[in-house]
Amino acid sequence: MLLSLGFATFLLVLVTLLPMWRHPHWLVRGMDFPRMQFAALAIILLVAELIFLDFEHLTTWGLLALTISCLAWQLWWILPYTSLWSVEVLTANESNTDGHLSIITSNVLTPNRNAKALIALVRKHSPDVLVTLESDQWWQDQLDTLQSDMPYSIKCPLDNLYGMHVYSRLPLEEAEIQFLVEDDVPSIHALLRLKSGDGVRIHFLHPAPPSPTENPESAERDAELVIVARSIENSNQPIIVTGDLNDVAWSATTRLFRKLSGLLDPRVGRGMFNTFHADLPFVRWPLDHLFHSEHFTLRSIQRLPPIGSDHFALLTELSFTPKQGEDQQGLEADSTDCSWANTIVKSKNVSRADVPEPGE
Repeated sequence: MLLSLGFATFLLVLVTLLPMWRHPHWLVRGMDFPRMQFAALAIILLVAELIFLDFEHLTTWGLLALTISCLAWQLWWILPYTSLWSVEVLTANESNTDGHLSIITSNVLTPNRNAKALIALVRKHSPDVLVTLESDQWWQDQLDTLQSDMPYSIKCPLDNLYGMHVYSRLPLEEAEIQFLVEDDVPSIHALLRLKSGDGVRIHFLHPAPPSPTENPESAERDAELVIVARSIENSNQPIIVTGDLNDVAWSATTRLFRKLSGLLDPRVGRGMFNTFHADLPFVRWPLDHLFHSEHFTLRSIQRLPPIGSDHFALLTELSFTPKQGEDQQGLEADSTDCSWANTIVKSKNVSRADVPEPGE
């Protein structure tokens, strides 16, 4: 039993330490994803050690110390996405609806043909903006039925799992479709005009994930996140970034994006809102995101019912309240973060200058 538990502890230590190595290989970066599962395994292992090991042996105490350390490290990453943590974004107390903004972010899964389910959710919740990822020409044909209520749109239908569409009740100005890092992976950038007349710079992203079959490294995804973050960092504009970032909320690279951009995460202190995988309850992670500047406070955030995709849609309702939100603070970058960001950008030869800055 000692040998078995010792080997299990060794594996736990390995998967805990591996993400500390900032190599972009898909396996290394993928170890950021299952931190909840690793924490659960650490708890099970800790219980087994307490039950089966002899406390008169020094080895037992060493295994317990390693297991507790691994558990504490995994919890350090994921606890901010629970109610045990203080919220990063204040709850809105503004009743003026002219500053309200609601957005549904939905990766529809290209082969999925249950467009009626998504359209029904849009009809029910009446968001100001709908952004779809993985939407092809078929999805565009179905979603165009929304244009009577959402007359402003930006369309980029593709058959490669990276199509993207935006439908809006509010005016979209200076809209651009850009391929920032990869020639077949688009992003959409626009200035959204609120009912109050205020302009909101908004970026819709869906960078390619690191995977053994698609991108063996995370370099492309990481580079897109970094250059968008750097285009934002010195801006005083109201800004929103949303989409399927193919990265978990607590990963080192998502934290780097938040540090560089200064944007806030409304999930901190409220919950994980795991959006993927819709069909696998025990393997779910928050891959669909919405980050925003301090100009906004949160009215509500919720994961919506399934629509036949492998992702749940995310509904985020914000309030444009610059005065209430001016003291909100997110993460801050240090010299190590900046150095890592420089390495990422140089690896793909891209620049913040490639990112449109509508409204600037």
